Amino acid sequence: MTDSPLYHIRNLTRAYDDGDPVLVIDRLDMPAGAIIGLAGPNGSGKSTLLKLMAFVERPTSGRLLYRGRPAAPFSESVRFRVSLLTQEPYLLKRPVYDNVAYGLKIRDGASAKNQRRRVESALRRVGLPPADFAHRSWRALSGGEAQRVALAARLALEPEALLLDEPTASVDAASAQMIREAALDCRRRSGTTLVIVSHDRQWLSEVCDRVIHLYDGRITGSGTDNILFGPWTLDEEGAWGKRLPDGQRMPAPAP
Repeated sequence: MTDSPLYHIRNLTRAYDDGDPVLVIDRLDMPAGAIIGLAGPNGSGKSTLLKLMAFVERPTSGRLLYRGRPAAPFSESVRFRVSLLTQEPYLLKRPVYDNVAYGLKIRDGASAKNQRRRVESALRRVGLPPADFAHRSWRALSGGEAQRVALAARLALEPEALLLDEPTASVDAASAQMIREAALDCRRRSGTTLVIVSHDRQWLSEVCDRVIHLYDGRITGSGTDNILFGPWTLDEEGAWGKRLPDGQRMPAPAP
């Protein structure tokens, strides 16, 4: 991870249909090679922020720079360098191999041999053996398998930034674990910056360099810990604790 920001955001807002802004970010930098988590309740602006960072939407106002330069949605300067994986996989009505190879064909017309190598490597990294899945129809995939194919299509491109919007929310436990491992492997292999939206706080706290908390479209803080402030008092047995407003007592375990 380096100190130079991959994303540089200042005074950014996003509003829809001339309504009030659904996202207001005064200042945010994300360094290259970091793993950043975005946490918050539904409707807090997490997915909107990811869409802006993926350059599939344009800010209403403010500045969003990628590697120090502005970029328009779907522009060549960021296309294929930034990839977004949504909660619901969107696959082409084609076999698995063609889904994973599609981006490679559009981007650089890789040779058939190199293309096959990268497609098969991406499928193995998400736990889908190429011999069993490369020629399988998109219709014959379970929900977890479809999400892994969608991730493999992005891994094959080796993006600089991989944005994950609740990637494990609608899949089985085995697929969720494969997706988590493949995303982290992408960072280890290529130094890919990961930005993860998830309600799985434990996963975020385990893997992220920083967790950013959003509420009502604004950043409310960052960190991986919850802090409960004092005053703390001793009980009759000499144990520390805090009396909560509803009368319950929160004990502080010994270190």
